Amino acid sequence: MLELFQLTVVLDLGVSMGSGNFCHFQLSLFQSWKLRSGSCVLHVAARQQRLITALAIHGPRPRSYLVGLLWPESCESRALESLRVSMHLVSRQAPGLLVNGGPELSLSELVDVDLHRVRACVRDLNQNGLSGSAAAALILLRDAELLPGWYEDWVLFEQSRLRQDRLHAFHIIGREALARRDYEIAVEASEAALQLEPLYESAVGLLIQAQTKQGNNAAAIRAFNIYRENLMEDMGLAPSEHILRLVRDYF
Repeated sequence: MLELFQLTVVLDLGVSMGSGNFCHFQLSLFQSWKLRSGSCVLHVAARQQRLITALAIHGPRPRSYLVGLLWPESCESRALESLRVSMHLVSRQAPGLLVNGGPELSLSELVDVDLHRVRACVRDLNQNGLSGSAAAALILLRDAELLPGWYEDWVLFEQSRLRQDRLHAFHIIGREALARRDYEIAVEASEAALQLEPLYESAVGLLIQAQTKQGNNAAAIRAFNIYRENLMEDMGLAPSEHILRLVRDYF
């Protein structure tokens, strides 16, 4: 009976009884929320999705932080009860996913999170430049749209931050690919940046240079004209002298 009670407490608090007893998990936060255990998709209710996502984004956090983040309009006692129930349900649905590290709650090391891979890619680009496969980095970064349709403030903040990180990463890839005369990758990186931010001047400049180096002057002129029209329509501004000088130099 005592062993059964201890097991119940462990599951309720989200404590792993030993990672060897559990499958690895794959958590996807891009495009749509999805949690897998092996080849099986686990169906998790919205409240529990928020808890898992908060830990994936912010890392280990005290309960007091999580209740303030996830239930900001509830009184402390009710918010703590909501957290306890969510932890219990997650632990029943996905044993081993949560780890109760004393005052902090975290995801298990068995959880592979796509957001973490993108963060690592961005960090590597910032620190080392384009040292690995540019094509692989582009694929990883291009599809990294974080939780579309989620509107909580803490999610919106992370969406904005990730968007800026991706823009900067695309710029690094495009700039270094251009320097290496890998014009195809430079074009792909610049176009990916412009899909995120059509008025990103640096990306337009890289795109014009790369397409011109490819001998595709028509595409370069088209890219400039689209940028100029968008800039006038959205901001009421003309292209900067830097872009105009670049166009004059190439054409």
